[in-house]
Amino acid sequence: MKLTGGCLCGAVRYEFEGRPGAAGWCHCRMCQRASGAPAQTYVQLAADAFRFTAAEPAVYRSSTHGKRRFCAVCGSQIDFRDAEEPDWISVNSGTLDEPALAPPDRHIWTESEVSWFGKAGDLPRFDHGG
Repeated sequence: MKLTGGCLCGAVRYEFEGRPGAAGWCHCRMCQRASGAPAQTYVQLAADAFRFTAAEPAVYRSSTHGKRRFCAVCGSQIDFRDAEEPDWISVNSGTLDEPALAPPDRHIWTESEVSWFGKAGDLPRFDHGG
């Protein structure tokens, strides 16, 4: 499987060829703050099959073992890399050109889940604006 993606402005682009690993919703407080959302969707990709094809992203060390990469131009958060799991990159699913190719199969760090997160599916839906 080939996955491609990038940031909002297009400066940072990447590609991956292989089988994706786990995909899910991360509810940890760092992901909430980094994304500005109640949870961050991610897909784990093998590091040796992942490469940037345009500008390299900027790096922010968010913890003693974690680094987050983001576009220095538009601020889009691209991925999270954990020194304790160097073979995997957790790419933010929203940066994929086709996010539907990596559907979530789990929720992690649910001890930090925002209380109203589970109710989101019951809210009215609008095709555009609302």
